[in-house]
Amino acid sequence: MSTIIQGLISGYRNNLDYATRLIADLTDEQMVGQPPALSGIVMNHPAWCLSHLNVYIPIIRQIILGGEIVDPKEHRYGMQSKPEADRGCYPSKAEIMADFTEGHQQVIADLEKATNEIFDFDVRLERWQTRMPKAGIALPYLMLLHENQHLGQVSAWRRAMGLPKV
Repeated sequence: MSTIIQGLISGYRNNLDYATRLIADLTDEQMVGQPPALSGIVMNHPAWCLSHLNVYIPIIRQIILGGEIVDPKEHRYGMQSKPEADRGCYPSKAEIMADFTEGHQQVIADLEKATNEIFDFDVRLERWQTRMPKAGIALPYLMLLHENQHLGQVSAWRRAMGLPKV
C-alpha cells in the first residue's frame, strides 16, 4: 500500500476517533441545540454536521471505485440545507454515529484494496470538474479538509454551549 493511501486512511481514522469523542457525552436533544448566547446566529450543530458528512461517504466510495456520483447539492443534509432545531429532522445520535462509523470503515476497506491508479480516476460529477476533476484532488479534500472543517464546527459549537473541550 502506498504512503499516500496510508496517509488518507490514517487521517480518516483520526477523524472518526475525533468525531466519536466530540459527541460521546451528548444526548439526542443536545445534538440539535443552539447556544443561547448567540441569539439569532445559527451554528452548525452536531446532528447537522455529522448527517451532512454522512451524505459524502457514498460519494467518497464512488470516487475510489471510479463510479457515478449522485450530486449531494439538493440532499436533505446537503450544502444548501440548514441546521434545524427540531430533533425529529435527524436520526438519533446512535444512528448517525453508526452510519458515520460504518461508512468510514467501508471507505478504509476500499482504500486498503486500492492502488495509486485511483488518483487518476475522473470525478464523475460535472459541477466539480473545475475544482476537483480527478480523484487525487477530490479524495484529500472530501476525506480530510471538508470533514475537518465540520468537525471543527462541532468543537466550536461545544465551546459555545459551555461544554468542555475534547
